[in-house]
Amino acid sequence: MFDKKGLMTVDKGKIDEDQLISLALDAGAEDVREEEGLFEIVTRPEEFEKVRERLQRQNVPVAGGQVTMVPKNTVALDGQSAEQILKLTEELEDHDDVQSVSANFDIPDELLEKAS
Repeated sequence: MFDKKGLMTVDKGKIDEDQLISLALDAGAEDVREEEGLFEIVTRPEEFEKVRERLQRQNVPVAGGQVTMVPKNTVALDGQSAEQILKLTEELEDHDDVQSVSANFDIPDELLEKAS
């Protein structure tokens, strides 16, 4: 249901896409994807630090990154179902015994913004 992956983000305006792809893949990254205003670099967990260090040595401004669980597939939610799952996720994240929460839901941005 989930794969453990390293994810790093780089602001689009900070580096040329072709240059980033070349540097990241040469360093051992699996993929470089374009998201809203960002490039997302995907690595195997054991390659995460190596790739991040190589990018930093090349003065690539890595905005953020972590090893996390990435869903293999997602479930689209809308309306009341989306509200319920967001409430449940928030409750789980606030629980003292929970270290992290991974989910595979896909909720439209306007519903996420409204819930915040």
